Formats: sequence, C-alpha cells, structure tokens
Amino acid sequence: MGKPTGFLEIERRERGYKPVVERLKTWNEFVHPLPQGEVREQASRCMSCGIPFCHQGCPVNNQIPDFNELVYRDQWRDALDNLLSTNNFPEFTGRICPAPCEASCTLNIPDTPVTIKTIECQIIDRGWEEGWIVPEPSARGTGKRVAVVGSGPAGLACAQQLARAGHATTVFEKSDRIGGLLRYGIPDFKMEKPLIDRRIRQMEAEGVIFRTNFEVGVTVSVQRLLDDYDVLVMAGGAEDPRALGAPGDDLAGVHFAMEFLTQQNKRNAGDDEAVAAPTGTLSARGKHVVVIGGGDTGSDCIGTSNRQGAASVTQLEIMPQPPEHEDKALTWPDWPLKMRTSSSQAEGCERDFAVATKRVIGQDGRVTALECARLEWVAGADGRMKMVEVAGSAFELKADLILLAMGFVGPRKAGVVEQSGVALDPRGNVAANVVDYRTSQPNIFSCGDMRRGQSLVVWAIREGRQCADAVHAQLMAG
Repeated sequence: MGKPTGFLEIERRERGYKPVVERLKTWNEFVHPLPQGEVREQASRCMSCGIPFCHQGCPVNNQIPDFNELVYRDQWRDALDNLLSTNNFPEFTGRICPAPCEASCTLNIPDTPVTIKTIECQIIDRGWEEGWIVPEPSARGTGKRVAVVGSGPAGLACAQQLARAGHATTVFEKSDRIGGLLRYGIPDFKMEKPLIDRRIRQMEAEGVIFRTNFEVGVTVSVQRLLDDYDVLVMAGGAEDPRALGAPGDDLAGVHFAMEFLTQQNKRNAGDDEAVAAPTGTLSARGKHVVVIGGGDTGSDCIGTSNRQGAASVTQLEIMPQPPEHEDKALTWPDWPLKMRTSSSQAEGCERDFAVATKRVIGQDGRVTALECARLEWVAGADGRMKMVEVAGSAFELKADLILLAMGFVGPRKAGVVEQSGVALDPRGNVAANVVDYRTSQPNIFSCGDMRRGQSLVVWAIREGRQCADAVHAQLMAG
C-alpha cells in the first residue's frame, strides 16, 4: 500500500477537457493529462484492498493496486512493465474503455473511485515518450504459421502474442488500413490514429505481416488459408448492424452509424471524398440530426455531427431514463445501470428516453421527420414486465439525417463465416468457448466480437490474448 492514508487525505481528481467551443473546432483529442505529481497523488489513494475487486472489474485482469503503488513510488518503468504484462494496448483502453475497474473499486462505494483509467493512460503515454516501448521479437521461430482474420483489438492482441511466441503470423484485413473498429469506428477526437500506426510498426518489427484490402472469403478462400497455415483465427467484429425495421427506413437520409463515422475518419486520414464516400457524402452540416440508440456509438455520432456543424442533434433511447445514482448495496462491485453523460453528449444534444420509432416520414424520397411514441413498462398477462406504447403519445421530430446506432446483431455471415463452416451459437455468433477458443472446425479458432458479440475493447484484448495462448498450446503439442 503506497500511502495508507492517501484515500483519506486526497480527493479524486480526473483529467480535464478543453472547452466545448474550442474542441468542436478540431478532430483532435481534447483531454488534458494530469501533471505527474498529481498522478502520483491519485495513485496514492489506492487502498491495496485485501480482495482487490478492481481485478474482477477489469477484463484483462490488470494488476491495478501494484501499478498504483509503483506510480506513487515514482517507479514508472516498473509500472509500465507491470501494465504491459496483462494488456497489449493500454493506450487504447486508457482512452476508450468505460473503466469497469473503477466501478468495482472499493472507493466507488462513496462515489470516489481511484482514477485507474487516468493512471493507466499516463503510464503508457510516458512509456512511449521515454522510448521504453520497443519491439519484442522472439529469439527463434517455431516454424508454425498462423493466419489471423481481422485487425481490430482482438486480432492485434492475438497476433502480437503469437509473434512473440515465435510463430509466423499474418493478419488479414479487408479494409485499406489496419485497426478495425479502432480505425474506422472510433472518432479521432476520442483516439487519434497515430496511436494505432506506431503499434503496427512495433508489431511489424516483431515479425507480424499485415495484408490490407484482403477479405478472407472473397479475395482468398478459407480453404486456401487452411492449406497455407497451420491455424486460422477468426477475430473479426460483430459488423451486422441492427436495422430500424420501421416503415420508410429506406428513405434517403437514413443511414447506419458506421457508414457515417467511417466516412469522417477516412477524411481525417487524408482520403479525398471519392475514396472516403464512394456511395455519396454523408454530412450533418446544417441538418437536424436524429441519432437512434443511446450507447457509445450513438454518442460518437453526436460528437461527429456537432463537429460537422449540425443544426440540432437529438438522441433517442428505447429504454427508460436510468437513475442518477445506482443502489450500491445492490450493484457494487458490478457495472451499474445509471445516468451517464459522455463528453459528446455534453457538447450539445437533446436526449429522450423510453421512445419508440414508429415511422420515417419523407418527401420526394428523402427523410423529413420521424414519427415516435412514448413507452412505459407494464405487467403482461404472464406477470412479466414489458414495454408498451402510451396511448395518444405519438409525436414527430424534424429530421434531415437519421443515424442508426442500435448495436449489432453479430458477425456478417457472408464470406469467412459461411466458408469456414463453423457452428454458430443461438445469437448468431461463432460458437467457441473461453477455455480453448476452438470452433467446430479443426484448426480454426475464434475470439473477440465475432465470438462474443459486440463488446468492449478491453474484452477484445482479453480474448485475443487468451486465444493466442490456446493456439500456442495446440501448435506446440503437435
């Protein structure tokens, strides 16, 4: 325990943001890091609990009390080594993970958890600044070849672990750049893309080969990869978006969130409009935007719309508004349902809860409005609670652009999933357990969102690492 009285003497302090009016003018990150002295103070608040519940809150099982104490003692290099022993990419999680570890912190019982996410991010950022992070190639090769399909966080973590174990690893990515959802789903203002690029350079120096514009199941068959490689790892995303399914949802101006977000990220990367928007430019400039879906993707659409100059942004959520504060006696140390406001939502939007979308209204083939209705929970005939429309509650929202951010229903089946012949679970994801990550087909493994469904970056990294362990065990046993 770094400082036994730290949690009593020092108040929680988080990283600050640039003013809204300033950050809306750029696509850059806008978080102000804490001075190193203050990071040490925040680390001293950790109580090194006898049972560190933050461990169970963190999917990659970061040794949080350990690196907190090392930071407090100004042993940053040791803190970095500790952090990297469990997490391949703390610079990603330190920016976009919602920090379930902090929800599980004992100090979250009085609503003042240790600023774990801030400390993690500043450890890794200092590691890069000091030049402490270097390639870690294997001393010798195993002669085994592994193909990893998908270059999101699961695929990257899996590939890096396998390369460091000495296996010849190739990552196949259907897009023009490496990174998956990190590259084209996360806006630059939340995570700038040079962070991905420097990791790619590190992994290439470790022996990983990257093949872009290479869609497995289209550019090359699954069987060809199985012929050429000892193992195939399916680490793609849950890319099949949930559709609105309301009359009029085929009108011009109704788009899935990923189409909208990807275009802007391509522009920010320097692509011209013909490359960024081959099917037509999507822009919120001067438009009344309605975002359907209250999660992180919806929040990203809000921040992007405001930076593009939207006239107004409204976000709709089908579930009721959550409480401002959770009942800690019922929820802690688990992730609680409570009202949260993201930095993008704080930049300007109207939020409405318990709303059903009934019909998209248009004129001359383009959307002009959205017909909605209020919902409420009532007991059904079987005694179960269900949401029903409130009689006479229908209303319309002016809409020039509707962005569908209602989540994903699983991986796209056409291509690699169908060709592989792997069994699917009842939700349509690739069936594989978390013991050995094997699919129903020999020499094919799966991890990340393709296996578990849409989830967090930290879960993807965990699964990629564990899948790599399972692949390594099979390769070295035969």
